[in-house]
Amino acid sequence: MRWSEFVARVGEHGRYASDDESQRVVRIVLSEFGGHLAPDIRAELAQRLPAPAVEALTFQLPVTKPLTASQFVDAVARRMEDATHATARWDVSSVLSAIAELCGEELTDRVLAGLPAGYALLFGRGELSPAA
Repeated sequence: MRWSEFVARVGEHGRYASDDESQRVVRIVLSEFGGHLAPDIRAELAQRLPAPAVEALTFQLPVTKPLTASQFVDAVARRMEDATHATARWDVSSVLSAIAELCGEELTDRVLAGLPAGYALLFGRGELSPAA
């Protein structure tokens, strides 16, 4: 997929006013997200993304402590001007849902398996908990 197509897909999910806004959101979300992925999963995901997205995703050091989904959204919010938790959640979901569509269920399942509970909703999926 070309960069312009990926940006357009994120723009559709987020209903952003311009490609510039979509590109900004993609770069911020992916640069925050990259450090949360295991190296092999990050490399496989990078093979499916366009070059500018790969740069944002892969030039990150691994995190020392995984963030919950809510903490991750807050980390993204801190990097965006005038963002709230709600607007950052929208932005994160717009990018990660587009990635899930692009990568398919199998890779998305493996990405989610390496993340703390709660991230599935950010990828546009329901997350069921086991019965007690």
